[in-house]
Parts: sequence; C-alpha cells; structure tokens
Amino acid sequence: MSHFLVAAPMLLCACLPLSLNAEVADADINGFTVRHTINIAAVREDVYRAAVHDVGKWWSDDHTMSGVAANMSIDARPLGCFCETLGDGAGVVHMTVTFVNPLVMIKLTGGLGPLGLMGVDGNMTWEFDDGEAGTDVTLNYAVGGYMDGGLNSIASSVDAVLVEQMSRLKAFVEAGSGDE
Repeated sequence: MSHFLVAAPMLLCACLPLSLNAEVADADINGFTVRHTINIAAVREDVYRAAVHDVGKWWSDDHTMSGVAANMSIDARPLGCFCETLGDGAGVVHMTVTFVNPLVMIKLTGGLGPLGLMGVDGNMTWEFDDGEAGTDVTLNYAVGGYMDGGLNSIASSVDAVLVEQMSRLKAFVEAGSGDE
C-alpha cells in the first residue's frame, strides 16, 4: 500500500491549464459536477475503442495507484470493472461499469482514485458523437456525499485531472501517444 499512499495525493493535483471545453459545472459542500467536451480527429469507432479498450495506453501514470497506467483496464459490460492491478494478486476497483451502448455511451459508477476512500459516490458518463471534424467526446462526472471540509474544495482538482486524461486520450488517438 505504500504506492497508494504516494500516488493518492497526485490523483487530485491540478496539473494542467484547461485546454478544452471544460468546466466545473456546479460545486457545493455535498458534491460537484464536472463536464468536458473535446473533439478528436478520428472516426467514432477508433475513439471509443481507444477510450475504453486502450485506457492503459493513454491514462497518465501519475494518476494511478501503482504508478503504471498499463495496469488500468475497463471491462466494458454491465458490472464490468474499471480496475487497476497492483501486483501479487492485489488490485483496486476504481469504478463499476453500469451502462454500455458501444460506440455511443459508457457509464461508470464510483469514486475515482482517492474519492473511493471518502464517503462519496459518483456517476461518470462518456458520450461519443459524430462531430464536424471527427468525434466529439463528452465526459460528465457528478460526485456527491460527504468529505470533511466540503467536496467543493476538491472539484477543481478533480476537474484538472479529468482534463489531463481527455487531452491524453486525444493525443493517443490523433498521434499515437498519450503524452501531450
């Protein structure tokens, strides 16, 4: 668990400027909602496949508990797992898949990263739509519950982490690299 203690604070760091249509749509002491839309210059099938089936190739190592994004996977079926292996039979469920309409939408439920250790729950929706110049990907993440000091205090940090991941997905699909 020492990797977790080192990586957990990094999961909530605000690392990047907002480079896409992103916002903390709402934030209060009992919850927040973040929303991001990004256009990726590729057909929907390629974007969906990369987002869901190749998450370990574009997710940031810095926002994992193991320090290795290749340990991340999404089993895209109801009650599937957005999981991370930690070695020696250890692992963590970051979120549970609750809805799948391939190439259109995937919904996940849970507290991503260190949110999973708090008295919170969340619903994350990824929508894939045809855009004028490729595929428009919209991510909504609504989190509610209890955190000492209020959830509004971490909304912008969670937002920044998700902006980074969407930017990495775009780079992976368009250039073959998760690096920005």
